Amino acid sequence: MLPDRAPGGGAADRARLRPRDEELLVADPFADPAAVAEAGARLVPLDELLAASDIVSLHVPELPSTRKLIGARELALMPDGATLINTARGAVVDTAALEAECATGRIYAMLDVTEPEPLPASSVLYDLPNVMITPHVAGSLGTETRRMTAAALDELERYARGDSPRSAVTRADMEFVA
Repeated sequence: MLPDRAPGGGAADRARLRPRDEELLVADPFADPAAVAEAGARLVPLDELLAASDIVSLHVPELPSTRKLIGARELALMPDGATLINTARGAVVDTAALEAECATGRIYAMLDVTEPEPLPASSVLYDLPNVMITPHVAGSLGTETRRMTAAALDELERYARGDSPRSAVTRADMEFVA
């Protein structure tokens, strides 16, 4: 959602949402409130975001602190008819809790990642009309793969020249990045 943290995000994405008069909410313990506001969103606690959102899209890394971040309690906070989209990591959602909640038909789920991956053939998620499962390709569509490859090659060339990396990852970053 934030232009400097999400490739492809930014003004164009916000412009597509604005005509619909949507309020954009962000729950991120590491986000700079000013940067979130500048991006056209409002920083809120996760529970508030879940309770107020018709669509919840997850964009978090899998870390000890994010495993099963979305469980039965969090899913129950979502309004009837809401949609949970997970293109992040499967482990951030408690699969058993999601199966139980989706089986009621109360919420929808769009899952590009699952835990485990792939789901066992016995998972009810495969047969529910309110669940869509894609083959873990959300981050690899369109020009995204070419852009990621170009960025990786650019960093490799910088390293070979002895230049500083353009997108350095520090030990401190490892607390909140994938």
